[in-house]
This record gives sequence, C-alpha cells and structure tokens, in this order.
Amino acid sequence: MSIHSLSVVHPNAKVGAGVTVGPFSYIEDDVEIGEGSYIGPNVTIYAGSRLGKNVKIFPGAVIGGEPQDLKFEGEYTTAQIGDNTTIREYVTVNRGTAYAGTTIVGKNCLIMAYAHVAHDCVLGDNIVIANNVNLAGHVVLDDYVIIEGQVGVQQFVRIGQHSFIAGGSLVRKSVPPYVRAAREPLSYIGVNRIGLQRRNFSIKQINTIHEIYRILFVKGLNITNAVTEIEASVPVCQERDDVVQFISGTEKTGIIRSFNSLNDTTQV
Repeated sequence: MSIHSLSVVHPNAKVGAGVTVGPFSYIEDDVEIGEGSYIGPNVTIYAGSRLGKNVKIFPGAVIGGEPQDLKFEGEYTTAQIGDNTTIREYVTVNRGTAYAGTTIVGKNCLIMAYAHVAHDCVLGDNIVIANNVNLAGHVVLDDYVIIEGQVGVQQFVRIGQHSFIAGGSLVRKSVPPYVRAAREPLSYIGVNRIGLQRRNFSIKQINTIHEIYRILFVKGLNITNAVTEIEASVPVCQERDDVVQFISGTEKTGIIRSFNSLNDTTQV
C-alpha cells in the first residue's frame, strides 16, 4: 500500500493491500477500497463508497457524492464500483437515495472523462461510457452496453444488453437488447451485429435476433401484436426471451421505435 503524504485518508477507511493513493486525494470515513486499486491525484471519495479490486480512478473524479435530488434528506446510502473498472478524469458517481439505497457500477467497465452517473443508477458489467455522457437518476444499463460521447439519458430509462447508442443522442425511451440506436428522435437502426460477433454470438443467434426485430420494427405491427407474433413464430431461445421480457418490463418508459415508423400513427 502506498499513500502519498499529501493525500488525506481517514484512519477508519478500509484500504486494501497494494492500493496506491496519489497526492491531494481525499478519502473519507466509511470507504472501502479493494486490493490493487489505483487512486490518482486529486480524487475525492466520500463516505459510503465501495470500490472493488484493481479499480483505477483518475484525477478529478468524485465518487460517492450526495445525490443531486431534492428528495434526498441525508439518509445513509452507498456507491459501488466493481472490480477492474476504470473511472477516468472528472467523472462523478453519486450515492443512491432512499429509493434504491445505492448506485452501482459493475465490473470491467470503462467510464470516460466527464461522464456523470446519477443516484440509484445500476450499471452492469463490461460497459463502456464515452466522454461527456450524462445518466440521470434511476437509469439501468445492462451488460455490454456501449454509449458514445455526448449522450444524455433520461431518468428511469433502461438500455438492454449488448446495445449501442450513437454519439450525441438523447435517450428518452428504453432501448431493447442487441440493437444499434441513433438519429433524432432516437430510433432503432439495426441489430448490433459487429458487437455481437465480437462477443462470439453465432450466426444462428444473430439471425434469430434479426428476425425478432424484423417483426418488432419492420412489419408495421404495434408492440402488442409484434410480441404475440414473436412468441408464436420465433423458436424458444435466450435471445427471444430477453427481448420479450425487456419489453414487458419497460411499460412505463416505452421503447424506441424504428425511424421509418415514427410518422405512422398505428405504431402505438
């Protein structure tokens, strides 16, 4: 363990073996930092923060700050960062509120500079968030989501696993799994084939996903009828179940539609 003499680390903070803390960093009481982690210069880690093993925090980042939520009344909450995750310069990860009690960033994630993860967000594993992405409160990102730079995500929105969000997008509705989303308003523009191939999905699996989204977004059906047809015509498989369950769980926010269907009043 190497703690620079110009940093301030509360004596009750739990700092694991092999942790490095750079100069001018500030670590409060009730903080846990897993072994092998790197805390760079000028990092602030507030009480309630829980960092896993081999986490890297770059200068200017603030972890575990109070939620930017007027309903927050000082209740005890936490912010969790999973093993092997990298938090780049000036990222902010706020603690949770009484609603969920915690904010979670999973394992093996890369959160690039100036991104913001608000209260009660839940981020899965192997996620990449590029520069200047802002996640509002209660956002859920499933595993392997990639979000390009300058994206804003509205509160309570969910983005499904293996999906890709193009830079500069405004995400106002939930984005189902396995897709690419772009344009304004944010729309389905295709299956994330390249990402799926990189993660060793078979051609059969990818073709099944294409068929699911052909029914959902191309055939001109409303969502209820599309789901009925998917369940009737697509053989039972994990990918089919993932999409159907995602849709049923996002009724409050709704899901994005294909760009060509946005002017079609039957798509409700």
